[in-house]
Amino acid sequence: MQEQYHSSVVEKEAQKIWREQDVYRVVEGAKNADGEEKPKYYACSMLPYPSGKLHMGHVRNYTINDVMTRQLRMRGYNVLMPMGWDAFGMPAENAAIKSKVPPAKWTYDNIAYMKKQMNSMGLAIDWSREMCACDPQYYRWNQWLFLKMLDKGIAYRKTQTVNWDPVDQTVLANEQVIEGRGWRSGALVEKREIPGYYLRITDYAEELLDYTQNHLEGWPERVRLMQENWIGRSEGVRFAFTHDIHDADDQLIQDGRMYVFTTRADTIMGVTFCAVAPEHPIATEAARRDKKVAAFIKEAIKGGTSEADLATKDKEGIATGLYVTHPITGQQIEVWVGNYVLMTYGDGAVMAVPGHDERDFAFALKYKLPIIQVVDINGQSYSDQEWQDWYGDKENGKLINSAQYDGLSSSEAIDKVAHFMVEKQLGEKKVTWRIRDWGISRQRYWGTPIPIIHCPDCGPVPVPEKALPVVLPEHLIPDGSGNPLNKCEEFLHTQCPSCGADARRETDTMDTFVDSSWYFMRYASANNNEAMVDERNNYWMPMDQYIGGIEHAVMHLLYARFWTKAMRDMGLLNYDEPFVKLLCQGMVLNHIYSRRNELGGIEYFAPSEVDNILDSKGNIIGAKLKADGSEIQYNGIGTMSKSKNNGIDPQQLIDQMGADTARLFVMFTSPPEQTLEWSGSGVDGSNRFLRRLWSYCFKHQEQIRQGQDNFDWSSAEGLDKAIRDLRLETHALLKQANYDYNRIQYNTVVSANMKLLNVLEATKLPEGDVANHAIRESVSIMLRMLYPVVPHITWYIWRELGFVDVYGDLLDAPWPEVDENALIADEVELVLQVNGKLRGAITIPNDADKEYIEATARAHEAVERFLDGRPIKRVIIVPGRLVNVVG
Repeated sequence: MQEQYHSSVVEKEAQKIWREQDVYRVVEGAKNADGEEKPKYYACSMLPYPSGKLHMGHVRNYTINDVMTRQLRMRGYNVLMPMGWDAFGMPAENAAIKSKVPPAKWTYDNIAYMKKQMNSMGLAIDWSREMCACDPQYYRWNQWLFLKMLDKGIAYRKTQTVNWDPVDQTVLANEQVIEGRGWRSGALVEKREIPGYYLRITDYAEELLDYTQNHLEGWPERVRLMQENWIGRSEGVRFAFTHDIHDADDQLIQDGRMYVFTTRADTIMGVTFCAVAPEHPIATEAARRDKKVAAFIKEAIKGGTSEADLATKDKEGIATGLYVTHPITGQQIEVWVGNYVLMTYGDGAVMAVPGHDERDFAFALKYKLPIIQVVDINGQSYSDQEWQDWYGDKENGKLINSAQYDGLSSSEAIDKVAHFMVEKQLGEKKVTWRIRDWGISRQRYWGTPIPIIHCPDCGPVPVPEKALPVVLPEHLIPDGSGNPLNKCEEFLHTQCPSCGADARRETDTMDTFVDSSWYFMRYASANNNEAMVDERNNYWMPMDQYIGGIEHAVMHLLYARFWTKAMRDMGLLNYDEPFVKLLCQGMVLNHIYSRRNELGGIEYFAPSEVDNILDSKGNIIGAKLKADGSEIQYNGIGTMSKSKNNGIDPQQLIDQMGADTARLFVMFTSPPEQTLEWSGSGVDGSNRFLRRLWSYCFKHQEQIRQGQDNFDWSSAEGLDKAIRDLRLETHALLKQANYDYNRIQYNTVVSANMKLLNVLEATKLPEGDVANHAIRESVSIMLRMLYPVVPHITWYIWRELGFVDVYGDLLDAPWPEVDENALIADEVELVLQVNGKLRGAITIPNDADKEYIEATARAHEAVERFLDGRPIKRVIIVPGRLVNVVG
């Protein structure tokens, strides 16, 4: 064993042997040395987008997974840790526009580099199961299942309202619309109705909600709540306001019924106006009749279509001059067009009750519309000039100003109103859902081609299964003027599978959430070119532990759960939910520094480029550039990102200090689910610990080699106190580490090992064989406890010190067992209190009786000093914890 620790030498050698021996390849039904089948465990991190380089968030996520994988493997589990690439999507197209390189080349180059980085981290990945979303052998199964869903009626085609960027000639996701403009072009976004394909996730809403509430015990509560809110079950009444509004052809619009849904049917007597979405047929008719309404609608359809967009948008509207009839009073209710009403939610119309809905209240004040109080709570004073939270109370009020419903509670009134609507055949009680069917059509190039052929005679025709995959041409380069597939003749032109006529391929591609909705199953059925999944999927799934960021807590997880249930119903798998446990790791944070440039833009500086300015307490209050000493602004702590220039290149850290230093730092600094603040001194400290570990093992290598493994400690009599203390500390820390491994608190696992190294360094043992046995036992336990976190250095030391000859390679060495006898201390320390206040401690034999403890406490100098001559009234003993002397 060399005297100095050289991380590059250690890590290259370890990784070379692991690679040559293919140690991470996993097979189903693996058996242990006794011929018994090992229990399986599937731990998986959310797959990365191949953006070019790993960031520290990746390092943290994958190290958490790796630690879990390695420790469980030592405990006898058959553990699967796979990896793949979420390779389709807009970033590749944007990079292609900028660099004039096909997205395929950009993507594959990035994958190669990031895979190299992952290997340099020493991750225990079974690369034989690698998948890539842009590989035709993967996305053919997206297409295959889409066609099966089409057959089952789960997939269907309809017109959809989308965010359309008129400059980029493409549809934008809601998050790509910023203040009504396209995030890249800056053009005002329009709402357009275009045909697209949808998946009936709403058919699964009830089951998704039930499982969210009752079957996801291994998920964080906040994620379950986010899922529940997104699914959004609401019980209410759907009913119609009748009307006599005709269109240009003198046809009665929607058969003379404008339907609304409300959870507050009890407030129906407080309706003072109705609002419809800009795309509602009544709004369309109003626009035909009134140029002002038409102009308002034209402006209203600009911007995003999401609820988030509407929540931040100023609520604006215009009166249509059209009226509907109140179903109970018969009054004429004016219809307004509101920019806050979505056509895609409910029926695209709402009944407005300003008196008891905060949004309607603000709208009514703005446009001077009537506000009527119809719910009263004793002791509260109502004002139609200022909103108060109790106006929306559904539990404690009684109805007023509501004719036959006066005096009823809200729940009683809802039942009465629902009964009335049923009798009049105007509506009924109904359950609605916030969740909407999943629109998977994207007018983009870099994605899974939707396997549909458009025939002028037959219409949309599914591609025959034998013709799959429909291969996406990889040589195209987007130029920002729309989907390049529309200009690619070799892709566009084909023949109709039904009639043989010349036809045109669908150029829409699938939402990239499709790719990530089942990739984890493909890992389990890797390289099967005959089926999407096979029996290996039922062996590994459901996944035992899923690891990823909270930013994916809604859409990705919800779509994956839906996809699983749809596949189950097609007989492709035998489980209901994909993920048993979920861990959302915290973000990695770093300091942010910036200043405005001459053009008014913000320029960000890397933390390595600045010197901090500190106040008298050591807090950062500013910064100066190292280059020229000019002052810049300190913006506090924030998530590491390229845009803020505050990221740390993991590869640079690995090259300088080694992968084990990076792994140790990200595991030790914070619990996995909490944020981690980057610290250069913390990284240095992690590296120093590894050097101390190496140094201790080097200095004591002869004693360790001479020690005996599996020594019978129960037969050893008259052990030196130092040996007994070392064994007690070792097994106590092992017991704590076992507990922390089970609850995924790897920071305290590292802490336990740091304490054990401190103990080893400080312990002065007598010379002799028994002392050598004790050192060897402690080092053996420490190396195994530490190995999952820092596999390279521990593997190397393990081999150098000869442990491999007894236990085998550290990869599969048995996890150490706690010797409960070693935990029995000769002496115990009890807290000493005087009149309930901490005044010191006493050390007593482990087998001391009550009388001995009391006598020792009475004789302690602190008792005499703090009682100040007062007699002792009684002595209270809490066994194993404390003694309280009362005077």
